[in-house]
Amino acid sequence: MITLTPNAISAVDRFIKGAATPVAGLRIAISGGGCSGFQYGMTLEEAKQDDDTVLEYGSVTLLVDPLSAPLLDGVTVDFVDSLSGSGFKFENPNASSSCACGSSFSA
Repeated sequence: MITLTPNAISAVDRFIKGAATPVAGLRIAISGGGCSGFQYGMTLEEAKQDDDTVLEYGSVTLLVDPLSAPLLDGVTVDFVDSLSGSGFKFENPNASSSCACGSSFSA
């Protein structure tokens, strides 16, 4: 369903270890908005929902809600750390177009 690169897993693991409260997992979700129609969201969650798809990547648990799952199918999430900035990068084969910022897309 979703692929997390080793860099993404390492970054998420650092964020989880630095969290002030216990973390059940990282939620990746799609919501309306952004410059292309849909945008990616990532949050550390204290509890999973009953209808979540739960994916395990070593020390990282990924939580995906049922509405976001079809739009995230086949997505690769990477973490890029460079002189021009750092952050998560999404490669989505379901996107018919993406914005220049890389955080929104249209299906």
